[in-house]
Amino acid sequence: MGNKHNSAGFKTRSPLSIFIVICLCCFFYILGAWQKSGFGKGDGIAVQMSKQTDCQIFPDLNFETHHNDVEIIEPSKPKAKVFKPCDVKYTDYTPCQEQDRAMKFPRENMIYRERHCPREEEKLHCLIPAPKGYTTPFPWPKGRDYVHYANVPHKSLTVEKAVQNWVQFQGDVFKFPGGGTMFPQGADAYIDELASVIPIADGSVRTALDTGCGVASWGAYLMKRNVLAMSFAPRDNHEAQVQFALERGVPAVIGVLGSIHLPYPSRAFDMAQCSRCLIPWAANDGMFLMEVDRVLRPGGYWILSGPPINWKTYYQTWKRSKADLQAEQRRIEELAESLCWEKKYEKGDIAIFRKKANNKNCRRKSASICESKDADDVWYKEMEACKTPLPEVNSAKEVAGGELKKFPERLFAIPPRVAKGLVEGVTAESFQEDNKLWKKHVNAYKRNNKLIGTTRYRNIMDMNAGLGGFAAALESPKSWVMNVVPTIAKNTLGVI
Repeated sequence: MGNKHNSAGFKTRSPLSIFIVICLCCFFYILGAWQKSGFGKGDGIAVQMSKQTDCQIFPDLNFETHHNDVEIIEPSKPKAKVFKPCDVKYTDYTPCQEQDRAMKFPRENMIYRERHCPREEEKLHCLIPAPKGYTTPFPWPKGRDYVHYANVPHKSLTVEKAVQNWVQFQGDVFKFPGGGTMFPQGADAYIDELASVIPIADGSVRTALDTGCGVASWGAYLMKRNVLAMSFAPRDNHEAQVQFALERGVPAVIGVLGSIHLPYPSRAFDMAQCSRCLIPWAANDGMFLMEVDRVLRPGGYWILSGPPINWKTYYQTWKRSKADLQAEQRRIEELAESLCWEKKYEKGDIAIFRKKANNKNCRRKSASICESKDADDVWYKEMEACKTPLPEVNSAKEVAGGELKKFPERLFAIPPRVAKGLVEGVTAESFQEDNKLWKKHVNAYKRNNKLIGTTRYRNIMDMNAGLGGFAAALESPKSWVMNVVPTIAKNTLGVI
């Protein structure tokens, strides 16, 4: 039986299609013969080149292999310098603050507590090891109140200040209840009393200085009120107390009022305080109080809580006579008046003074005036018992040096020093351009590192701060920036 599908699918080719195929074959045959005959254009070029007999047209042609002539470059190995770890005994080493070196210097005016840097051959060239078991600090705001014991393994303050509520040792952490020698009810209650006199809440006060700060609880509790306090205390038998402050995420430096100026420009702080800091304010013809006057802004406030304030209550506890303490307080008040300060408040353990806005409002003759032409050039310069002159004003209502905006408007407002042309090479326009540039940079940093602006980075240092644009762009309650201006750079700390 035949297959009907095969029979149905078979079709006979038409004569036309066969004719077309034959024609195409003939056409391509003739075309090929024409090209081969030399009459084709492409082949003509080939014939012309073959007739060339001058072999010097390309004299440098070399058909030998060139592999052996290529220099093989070995991949370079990184030549990184390796620093060995220092001995574990250097865990708490602080350059220029070494205890053994410090004890070789005079005790007068706390000179032995000031910076004394080692000679070149004595400097360490190794990596300082962290304490054994060092742990990432608690994030802010928990870090304000708790510090891992392993990070600062020093218990002496928990014993010596046990009744004063400074710090407590609990398990494997230190707890900071917010207390202090002169504020046993806590820093918040103490600041509330200050705020009844000082306009802390409205942004008038942004920068503060805490002399002899201990563990810096005053500064720690000011931060939630938008006040940034720079706290300092010397390194002593309590080790570096400011190390507790830095672990807590609070601005602090090792320092002391001794024989050299504080490393801050004139008119730098809105408020300063001494809470039982034990600085002899009446000594050395009032030199230490005059240094506070130098860094305090016109209209700024100085708080003294502790000896000799409220001496009638404490003279027996302080083991001093009534006459001695009364004379000391009278001398401090006389000095304050000669500096053009006015006592605004005294109650219990606290006295508050306010610096006048200019020299036209002084009630009595001022102390001797310093002759230095640059009150901001103070790095390693010796203090003198003289008053730093204020900029001249045209009226009794004008603020010497220029009035500052309230915070946060102050952050990007043109500083009076810039507006008055007192900073060489810096104009209002260049200051604004710097702010724009740093806003752009900080936004780029945040895109690349999502943790910037979070509590992961609490303590930040700008090692070449310029006009402070980085810190201003980064400003947040979650972090703070230590602005550093190198001594080889233009001194712009006054702007910052």
